[in-house]
Amino acid sequence: MSTKIFVMTHKLFEQPKNAMYIPMQVGHALSGTLHGDYLRDDDGKDNISAQNPYFSELTGMYWVWKHWRETENVGICHYRRFPVMRERQGGPERLMTEADCERILREYDLITTEKLTLHSNYYDGFAVDHNLYDLQVTEQVVREKYPAYYDCFEALVHNNKVYFGNICVMPKGLYDAYCSWLFDILFEVQGRIDVSGYDGYRKRVFGFLSEFLQMVWIQVNHLRPYECRIAIIGEKFETGEVKRALSDLFAKKDVCGAKEYFLECYEKRPDILMEASDITGELRICMQIISTCEFEKRFLGSCILDKERDMKKLVSLFKALNMAVLRKSRGEETEEDRKLLAGDLISEPAVQVAMQVMKI
Repeated sequence: MSTKIFVMTHKLFEQPKNAMYIPMQVGHALSGTLHGDYLRDDDGKDNISAQNPYFSELTGMYWVWKHWRETENVGICHYRRFPVMRERQGGPERLMTEADCERILREYDLITTEKLTLHSNYYDGFAVDHNLYDLQVTEQVVREKYPAYYDCFEALVHNNKVYFGNICVMPKGLYDAYCSWLFDILFEVQGRIDVSGYDGYRKRVFGFLSEFLQMVWIQVNHLRPYECRIAIIGEKFETGEVKRALSDLFAKKDVCGAKEYFLECYEKRPDILMEASDITGELRICMQIISTCEFEKRFLGSCILDKERDMKKLVSLFKALNMAVLRKSRGEETEEDRKLLAGDLISEPAVQVAMQVMKI
């Protein structure tokens, strides 16, 4: 067997030192060439590169379907998301290799991601972050064109599990069958909905819908998926921008400005708090800092920003606070925890917010 995994990217990145991973620039038809060695999703007449703002990594996935014939197995990952393995339970993670893929595919039908557990069912979550009508149209299309898939679609849309990122590795024949089914549905949906007024995040609707459809396809076809860990490498540029802006607002003690700015960013990018974006968890901590400041001002007349305004120190402090209240709730409080909770920087409102964050 032979395997290639195509790494979908729209920017330069540090390539894995493994020949199985092939960089592919997506949306090339709309931008300049990033690197001469990258494959491009508009190489050849049959491509959908110009639709990248709506289909995301699927424009590269389409190219692989239509043009790649050189290996028995093919796969898709992202420039910041790679499949990883552990040699033993609790051991260090390493990049998945060709030998790993081929060993796994002798036992399983395909490789995909571990399932994400959503805060609500998929239907309700989609309604919050996207236009629910688009999902309803997708449901109609599945019912009309692929009725054998409808019951599974209906069941899973009210579940809270989903694969993510359209990441997968499978035999090329199976991949082609999947793409034929997937794009037939998505192109039909595209003809029935209007995304012209969507912002940059929501117009990528077909990339989001396909993540859900992958699970439907796997279950209906009774496939055996190997669910692997995905390592997220590096921080998104947009996440760094938000953190820098919040840092400036904290330095100015502008709690209202920080809250307003964060909510504005969240409205534009609802995925900003997902693990793939907030890989350090610092944006969640920033939300906690803002909530704590509001709570403190309401009950104490002042807030922690009157004592400490450096964001790095604040994030470190609140992470320590969260662990301290968690250990205290378990009867495992340390001397350091007691000192922190009794110190000048930590107020009772801060402890109350931390307990809510840690679900105590």
